[in-house]
Amino acid sequence: MLTLSHRRAVATMICAALLWSIAGVVTRQLESARSFEVTFWRSLFNALTLIVLLSAWRGPGPLWRTLRQGGRALWLSALCWCVMYTAFMVALTLTTVANVLVTMALAPLFTALLARAALGHRLAPRTWAAIAVAALGIAWMYGTQFSAGDARHVLGTAVALAVPLAAATNWTLLQHLNRPAAPSAGRAPTSAKPPAPRDDAAADMLAAVLLGALLSAALTLPLAWPLVASAPDLGWLGLLGAVQLAVPCLMAVVAARSLSAPEASLLSLLEVLFGVAWAWLGAGEAPAASVLAGGALVLAALAGNELPTLLRRRAGPVASA
Repeated sequence: MLTLSHRRAVATMICAALLWSIAGVVTRQLESARSFEVTFWRSLFNALTLIVLLSAWRGPGPLWRTLRQGGRALWLSALCWCVMYTAFMVALTLTTVANVLVTMALAPLFTALLARAALGHRLAPRTWAAIAVAALGIAWMYGTQFSAGDARHVLGTAVALAVPLAAATNWTLLQHLNRPAAPSAGRAPTSAKPPAPRDDAAADMLAAVLLGALLSAALTLPLAWPLVASAPDLGWLGLLGAVQLAVPCLMAVVAARSLSAPEASLLSLLEVLFGVAWAWLGAGEAPAASVLAGGALVLAALAGNELPTLLRRRAGPVASA
C-alpha cells in the first residue's frame, strides 16, 4: 500500500476532511429525497464507488476473498460503519449541520473512554479534564433546545450521538487487532522498533468500509420505499456517495499510515469547521450562538487533549538529533 511523506499525508488528510465536510450543504440541495432514502442512495453509491476503486487498486480477487473469509472482527467493524453511515444522514435530516458535526467531534473522547474500559488504556488527567469540558460544551449547545422542548432537534441529537459511539467502537476494535503480538516465553524481541503497519490489516479495514456501505443500503431500502428521488437528487446523492464518502475514506486510510494518532485526530476536526462554514455560506444555515459557544468548548477540549502528545512526538526526533 502507498506510503506518503509526512507533509503529503497532512495535505491528504486535510483534503479528506474538506471532502467529508460537504455532506451538510449538499444534503440541503435535495428536492424530494428525505431521511432513509437519502441514506440508501448515499450508501449505495458509496458501495459502488468502493467496489470500482478497490477492485482497481488491489484486484477483484483479493477483495472478494476478504469479504468471503472475513471473521467476526470484519463484520463488527462493518456494523460500526453501517451505523455511522445511517445515523449521520438521518441526523442531518432532523437537525442542523452544526449540531451534527459538533456532536460527531466527541468521537476521540468516546474512544479514550472505551479504550480505557476495553483495552486497559490509562487516561491522563488532561483527558479527564477534556471529557468534562466537552460534556459542558454539549450541555451548553443543547440546553436551550431541551428547555424549549424542540423535539426534532433533540431527536436529531440523539441520532447523531450514535456516530461517535460507533466510531469509538470501531477505532478501539482496530487498536485491539493491530496490537503487536507478545514475544514468546524465554525469547527477547529482536528489535525495539515497533512493527510497521500490515498491508493485510489495512485491506481488511477497507473491506469493512465497503461491507458497511452494503449493509446500510440493504437495511434502509425497505424504510426508504417507495423511492421518490428526482434526477437532480440522484446527482447530488451520487456526489455524496462517491466524492464525499468513498474517496476521502480511502485518502484517510493512506494518510493514517504516515500520521500519529494525535495528528490524525486534530486534522479530522477540520471537518467540523469546514462543514459549519459550508452550511453557513452555501445553504444560509447560520449556527445558533449556543452551538458556536458549545462547539468552541468541545473543539478546545479535544485540541487541548491531543496537542501535548503531538508536541512531544514532534520534539522527540529533534531531541534525538
